[in-house]
Amino acid sequence: MAFRPVSISTKPGISAAVMVAALILTALLAVLGRAEFTSGLGPADWSAIRFTILQAVISAVVSTLLAVPVARALARRRFRGRGLLVTLLGAPFILPVIVAVLGLIAVFGRAGWLNAGLAQVGLEPVSIYGLHGVVLAHVFFNLPLATRLLLQAWQTVPAERFRLAAQMNLTPYAVFRSIEVPLLRQILPGTAALVFVICLTSFAVALTLGGGPRATTVELAIYQAFRFDFDLSRAALLSLVQLGIAGGTAAAALWIIPTISIGGGFDRSLHRWDGQVGVQQVLDVLFIGLTTAFLLLPLVAVVTRGVAGLAKTPLAVWHAAGVSIIVALFSIVVLLAIALPMAGWIATRPRGGSEAVGLLGLAASPLTIGTGWFILINPVVDPFALALPVTALVNAFMALPFVLRIIVPPMRDTVQVYGRLTQTLGMGGWSLWRWVILPRLRPQIGFAAGLTGALSMGDLGVIALFASPDTATLPLQMYRLMGAYRMDAAAGAALILLALSLGIFWVFDKGGRWHAQA
Repeated sequence: MAFRPVSISTKPGISAAVMVAALILTALLAVLGRAEFTSGLGPADWSAIRFTILQAVISAVVSTLLAVPVARALARRRFRGRGLLVTLLGAPFILPVIVAVLGLIAVFGRAGWLNAGLAQVGLEPVSIYGLHGVVLAHVFFNLPLATRLLLQAWQTVPAERFRLAAQMNLTPYAVFRSIEVPLLRQILPGTAALVFVICLTSFAVALTLGGGPRATTVELAIYQAFRFDFDLSRAALLSLVQLGIAGGTAAAALWIIPTISIGGGFDRSLHRWDGQVGVQQVLDVLFIGLTTAFLLLPLVAVVTRGVAGLAKTPLAVWHAAGVSIIVALFSIVVLLAIALPMAGWIATRPRGGSEAVGLLGLAASPLTIGTGWFILINPVVDPFALALPVTALVNAFMALPFVLRIIVPPMRDTVQVYGRLTQTLGMGGWSLWRWVILPRLRPQIGFAAGLTGALSMGDLGVIALFASPDTATLPLQMYRLMGAYRMDAAAGAALILLALSLGIFWVFDKGGRWHAQA
């Protein structure tokens, strides 16, 4: 099949890609330039590398496999509150990590609800810290993401195929084998690779639930080298290791992340007939119920503790909330200005190297990029004066890989399906985007904008490097309250942060799916 049947200008996309690559790579070079490569990696560093790969592999496999029955159940069930549940599936991934970890500790921690229940029946308590705690947190964050990606892929299957299967009187197993298994072969490897890369660069989870000689990730080791040891050489070497592992995985993912294109159908509503009775129905209800409980209980814990401390939140918390909203909205604008032209460029080319630029954000952590920009900016201007713009820009770059993963597949489908028609009509430029591309991509754009805004709301790493004592976003203000042992006020700030993160995601996601089936 020939690419570029639609007259999408590639210059904006190429320019955006060059800018992203230049800003990220320049930051990494600045960090590496401050280091002296005089020593190699020690035993503790190799231990961190092994633990990083091990926890990422386990987290990716568990998250992806658990997402299959959940996404399948949601794809073939229609029930009251389904739309709200699908929206809430994005909640754990978009939650501020510090808030979500507090919720997990409240449920699964030493003094949490689970251990309280185990004590009532005379069983030994469980610990949330170490490898199993890190994996638990990663499953909590990434299971919803994998479920959303699989659900979106499931909903690309034309309804006519299931109607044909019903006319042929196929069993539910035959439907799964003939229609759904080929889809899973396309989408599962790329989804697992994406979760794997995310888990490689999960700094906050390792910081709060890992730690220690046997539960230290590469990112945590980099942070310790920068912050405590001031060993820039060791930090630089570990950064190269991280870039090699995450970047290599991201490059490999380019060849296995599929273009979901199995027929456009007639845009009819998909009503599944299979699995409406018997064991299939019981299993679907069980998977949906357990997943909902697993995702909502930590949120309930955060709300319970936050309501009690809401009245004790100082005025600075509300001011920081306003700052966070402004930063999040700016991140969304920057993200869409970069992602849409890049997606148009990528969609008109064969899969491969053009997508690598968008994945650079997965190979480098916000902490590393923020440090590099601090080194570059400090000799020229006061970096504290640029705290908020730099935070918004880095947040947009960090969200770019996920947004491209969301937007590029449907844009490829649009290019393939409507290519000949647009050529016949002589459409191009803004009219092509307005009448063909944007209407077809509106749900994905809304979801991407909401995801970016929520991730920006919860960012702590970059703003912590650049913020002055008088400048703070809501996560930073919450961190300062915790450091001052004002835990009630911090719980109230956590509740506000939770509400704002979910709210900004819901507004944009709902806006994108307006008059469209979830």
